[in-house]
Amino acid sequence: MDNSIIVCQATIRDLDLVAELFNEYRVFYGQASDLQGARDFLFERFEHQESVILYAKEAASGRPAGFTQLYPLFSSISMQRLLLLNDLYVAPQYRRNGVGQLLMDEAKQYAKLVRAKGIQLSTGVENQTAQSLYERNGYVRDSVYYHYFLAI
Repeated sequence: MDNSIIVCQATIRDLDLVAELFNEYRVFYGQASDLQGARDFLFERFEHQESVILYAKEAASGRPAGFTQLYPLFSSISMQRLLLLNDLYVAPQYRRNGVGQLLMDEAKQYAKLVRAKGIQLSTGVENQTAQSLYERNGYVRDSVYYHYFLAI
């Protein structure tokens, strides 16, 4: 791993930089490019403190390399906080250089800092690269619960 990559928690000052990565992430998952929409969506997350965005960047230039977005959730059964790792994206030129691992490590540290009981995530069935990263980091595929979704 190149030691010139660092991970920071994004603030509203990083909005434009992170919005570019977020737009690329959405395009990766088959959505039309919409940089203004990505910016607006992330602005609302910052404005209402609804998520935490951790992003990787080159230390010297500040050039963005990747990001992950965490949303707070709560378990009524355990009466504890957990985090939903909803987005993880590494720009193509930074892949296979440990950037994804750096983001996963930072997400885990953040979860410990806020005393979360764990991190929940999901990924596409075909995304073998992400599945391998998650499994290497100790994530276990749920075999107890069925997950349902109601479109409104």
